Amino acid sequence: MGKSLTEIAQQLKAANKKVQLIYAFNGTGKTRLSREFKQQFIASKNDDADDDGDQPELARNKILYYNAFTEDLFYWDNDLEGDAEPKLKIQPNSFTNWILIDQGQDQNIITYFQRFSNGKLTPRFNSEYTVKGEHDQEIKVKAFSEVTFSLERGDDEHSGNLKISKGEESNFIWSIFYTLLEQVIGILNVAEPGDRETNDFDQLEYVFIDDPVSSLDENHLIELAVNFAALIKASYFSTNGSEGLKFIIATHSPIFYNVLYNELQVKGGYILSRFDDGTFELEEKQGDSNKSFSYHLHIKKLIEQAIEQNSVQRYHFALLRNLYEKTANFLGYKSWSDLLPGDQKAYASRIMNFYPHNTLSNEEIAEPTPPEKEMVRTLLENLNKYGYWQQAQQNG
Repeated sequence: MGKSLTEIAQQLKAANKKVQLIYAFNGTGKTRLSREFKQQFIASKNDDADDDGDQPELARNKILYYNAFTEDLFYWDNDLEGDAEPKLKIQPNSFTNWILIDQGQDQNIITYFQRFSNGKLTPRFNSEYTVKGEHDQEIKVKAFSEVTFSLERGDDEHSGNLKISKGEESNFIWSIFYTLLEQVIGILNVAEPGDRETNDFDQLEYVFIDDPVSSLDENHLIELAVNFAALIKASYFSTNGSEGLKFIIATHSPIFYNVLYNELQVKGGYILSRFDDGTFELEEKQGDSNKSFSYHLHIKKLIEQAIEQNSVQRYHFALLRNLYEKTANFLGYKSWSDLLPGDQKAYASRIMNFYPHNTLSNEEIAEPTPPEKEMVRTLLENLNKYGYWQQAQQNG
């Protein structure tokens, strides 16, 4: 029987582990889970946390999280009139104010960002702006409300302001959060609260990370995961779990998951699944994703559940075709259709192509017919004769 996201959030909180890794496909509910987890700490408290993007009054927060709402703190002013000065604007919030204004970490953010992007792509923070005081006196106010980006050419020249890609923007925002987290861990690693440079984070218990940077190439993603794992390992955590930060990390990237799993030597991870009735399952697994929940085994399980519950929908044909493609590739066949049963090959091939790729409104079908649903069962059973699943399960 499935659980609500609230129940899963409670399960994660009750585990009291330093690190909990969660793997889930995009769209399963990772971001919603991060919000539900936050609610475990503010539901009965007046934390002024009505803005999901902000981290108000960090001294009173018990959770620091990175998810899609964190990225919503940043938005583009595209300079539509002049088309010359695009700026990434920063909404006023305590999240960036503390790290940029109070801690002055803008240069460290730039250095970290360039490490995982084009080294010549340079962010520039506007560190102050001018306001009019009494008698029209100009007063400079310290603020970090926008960022511009340019490509440096190595000769004191630069390209002028650029609008960076969505992936580069995500990387930049993660760089700010990572630098904040690095500062927080350094502060909390000082044993005596009275000796810390600030007590703003004394009550912090959890860090929830939802897919930090999904657009990096494989090499940079591995490097980022190793770097992040080292930071987590450096964070103090008592043997009985009574003191120290606890980390919950959710991702759809098997590479990111595997590197963290192996670097941190965690004892088991989770896979988050969503059922058709809107409930969820947080299934514990042993081993990295290669051993315990490879894509093909997870997809197979989703199709089996749909067959059992008689809830096969159009997207299950796409998942089934994905299985055939992976199996054909694994076994060295030229085409996935080579695996189809001979007496039903033409019909099976037609519906496997029709459902995943049909986009014409006059051909839309709300639900597959009973014979088509039965074909899903037949085609799934057909894969068993190739011995692929048995080998995959034995490896798991």
